[in-house]
Order: sequence, then C-alpha cells, then structure tokens
Amino acid sequence: MLAAERRSRLLAEVRRQGAAAVPDLAVTLGVSEMTVRRDLDVLAADGRVDKVRGGARSPQPGIGGSRDLATQARRNGDGKRAIARRAAELVEAGMSVGLGGGSTTWALARELRGIDDLTIVTNSLPVADVFARPDRADEPYTQTVVLTGGVRTPADALVGPVAVASLEHLHCDIVFLGVRGIDLTAGLTTSNLLEAETNRALVAAGARAVVLADHTKWGAVGLTTIVDLNEVDLVVTDAGLSPEAEETLRAHVAELWVAADGDD
Repeated sequence: MLAAERRSRLLAEVRRQGAAAVPDLAVTLGVSEMTVRRDLDVLAADGRVDKVRGGARSPQPGIGGSRDLATQARRNGDGKRAIARRAAELVEAGMSVGLGGGSTTWALARELRGIDDLTIVTNSLPVADVFARPDRADEPYTQTVVLTGGVRTPADALVGPVAVASLEHLHCDIVFLGVRGIDLTAGLTTSNLLEAETNRALVAAGARAVVLADHTKWGAVGLTTIVDLNEVDLVVTDAGLSPEAEETLRAHVAELWVAADGDD
C-alpha cells in the first residue's frame, strides 16, 4: 500500500470515529504502530488531525497558535519535510539542539524524536510539545528546555527580553532557525521585531547556526533583519529553488544544501 493511500484510509478512520488509538489503527490498516505514528505526524502537520496521547482525533474547532502553524505547514509541506529530513542528518545523540519557532523547525522536531539523549532548547511551544515524555517505554526520552516568559507570538513562540536573557546562559551544539524571508540585501528576516531579537540570541547561543527555508522564502523580505547571510553556517532549502537562485545563494552563504523530495 502506498503511503498516500494508507494515510487516506487512516484519515477516514479517524474522521469516522472522531478519535482513535494508535494500536486500533494499526490493526485496522494491517501495519505497525510505528508506521501509524509517522503517518499521524504527517497528517497533523497538514492540519488534518489533532494528535493526542496514544492516538489522534478529528480537528477541534477554535483558533490557536498550533492551528496557525498547521496552516503554515501545509504550504509546500513536501518541501518542508524534505528539508527537515536532510537537516536531521546534522544531529547526533547527546547533542544540545536549539530550535526556533516556525513550521519547518516544527517538521524537524518530529524528525528528531527518534534520536536518543537530546537536550532541546526552544522558545516554541508546539516544538516543545513534540518532545513531551513518550507514552511508550521503548521510545527515547528527550529532555526539553522551554524558554519561559516573554511575549507569545501567533505561532506560539515565546519572544522578548526574558527569552533573550535565558539564551545568554545556554550553549547549544547546533541551532536551527526558521525565517520569513531570505534576501541578498536584507539578509534573513522576520515580521516580528521581538522575534528577531530572540532569534539573534538563539544564533549566538549555537556553535553552529543552520537556517531552514523552503524555496518560497527566497526573495521575500520581512519587517526586520535577524542576521546577515554571512552570519550563519548553513542554509537548507528544497528542490523548488530555481537554478539561478541556487547559484546566487551559494555565492553569498557559507554552505547551501538542497534537499531532494522523496516518498515519506
């Protein structure tokens, strides 16, 4: 059974029941529980189900940061998942990993759940939820550090002076940052002034800074600059980036990875 067909059946079953447990879904579809969990991650990222402890339910009415994030995640979802898979190659067991807010870092968080003994430093509440204590004893437990206080953005990220002060005392092996846009003149930008300040502190806290940006971010400019292009170590984008844009970007960043799409 192809992944798309399996997920379609999985979605139909959750909608039929309103809510369903992972073991029951695995039996119904004739696949492993791990396969069901991965499929639910994809469906949740697209906003088609809400993940709950041990299973999933049909999306509930209401407005919140996680809903806004799910809407963002649907835009070029395949590209963002490809970026997340490629970026996950940089992370090894035992690392301290910083993750900023945004739909692509959210996708990366789900890729990192299978890596043992990580310390996650994040100001994103949806990212922190990904690393909640697992409901199965054989899943790795990842310690999570959430930056408390500050202003809460529409995407449920905590930003501002309190978050910045917390970051000044933390040291990460690697940090991953999402952005509103990438421009040769404006650099890496965001639409939120306080988020820019917090993201600058996140970059400073990392021994290595990696930007995750799908091809739609090329040429886009947000309200304020986070850092210049030469202040990050690596940019990971997707295969939708045009050859001309790729050539230009390679000339202005330390390193560029173009993640190839693949069946997930």
